[in-house]
Amino acid sequence: MIRSSAAQRRIRKAALELFAQKGSAALTVSELAAASGVVRGTVYKSAASPDQLFATIALELAEEMNEQIAASFAGIDDPAARLATGIRLYVRRAHDEPSWGRFLVKFAMTDRSLRRLWTGPPMEDLTLGVETGRYDISAERIIPALAIVAGATLAAIMLVLDGLRTWREAGTDVATLVLRSLGVSADEAAALASQALPTLADLN
Repeated sequence: MIRSSAAQRRIRKAALELFAQKGSAALTVSELAAASGVVRGTVYKSAASPDQLFATIALELAEEMNEQIAASFAGIDDPAARLATGIRLYVRRAHDEPSWGRFLVKFAMTDRSLRRLWTGPPMEDLTLGVETGRYDISAERIIPALAIVAGATLAAIMLVLDGLRTWREAGTDVATLVLRSLGVSADEAAALASQALPTLADLN
């Protein structure tokens, strides 16, 4: 992933917050300049056109999160442990960055670029788990299983954003249930979903 400048990061952060608040993929340069605290000219120089901005941010967000998740897995080889850890890292980040979480809840299942979130580490860990016999599902069910992972993760994020569960509770509960659906025993699923959580890697 190409590293962005400080101005680009400010603009992207402001755009993500506006998209999440509005629930719409449409923004104006004036809105973005005001929210990011830069002049319009900086927006034109540092960001894609308003029409392309959503797609650009969605793609960058997906690529960035996939890289951060993968970098956070250092020393974790078991696909079930990695899957549980990944789910919990998503939920914790949504707690720490509510606008990021709301953006995912609104767009992660409908935008093509954001769907890359689920075809990165989650798909890799599902595939490896099936190939090694770690999960009790057939290869034909990997895609439906991926849908369960994505839907359950977004549901956990919604619970946290709505104040119904803490990020620890929601992340652990959902990770446990996902692993159980894949054939991991109740005791092991609970243990894997409650292990010490690594810090999400910072790529900046």
